[in-house]
Amino acid sequence: MKKCFVACAALVLASAGLLAAAEIQSGLEKGNKVPAFDVKDVTGPFKGDELCYRCRYGNQPVVSIFAKEMSDEVVQLSKEIDNVVAKHRDEKMAGFVVLMSDNPEKAAPVLTEVAAKHKISQLPLTTFDGIKGPPAYKINEKADVTVMMWVEGKVKVSQGLSKSDLTKETIAKLVSETKTILD
Repeated sequence: MKKCFVACAALVLASAGLLAAAEIQSGLEKGNKVPAFDVKDVTGPFKGDELCYRCRYGNQPVVSIFAKEMSDEVVQLSKEIDNVVAKHRDEKMAGFVVLMSDNPEKAAPVLTEVAAKHKISQLPLTTFDGIKGPPAYKINEKADVTVMMWVEGKVKVSQGLSKSDLTKETIAKLVSETKTILD
């Protein structure tokens, strides 16, 4: 009986730790207006230019992924969102990936390679000069990935994740949450 109690207590503590890890507050809060910021387009239609995709997409439904590195998990999330955007082009859905880097010139070739290898064609892969991301976006330094979804310039979904939290299940959940900007 004592072993069972200890095992249950350990399971509860481990679960609580996972829940706490998954709940990183990062990015703008739901309902907030989405401010402008510039990125350098590496793989999109404005390749090589600095521009504001927030401004470019206006009131469209948008998914933005802010990442500190293009890990396999971030690539998978990007590919899944790329597929969703492709399916919802008639609804003017858009998105973009922002690789936050203190050396964006060095990071750019990685994005080019990822886009080609994984056939990511709907989401421009971009760089932002600075690992902290755009200050107005409130990217938490503990979040390796921050996903924000908005429509009509207002945040509907904002989720910060550590690298270990970006699992297949989390990716599937984020993909399903794109419905909130399409309804």
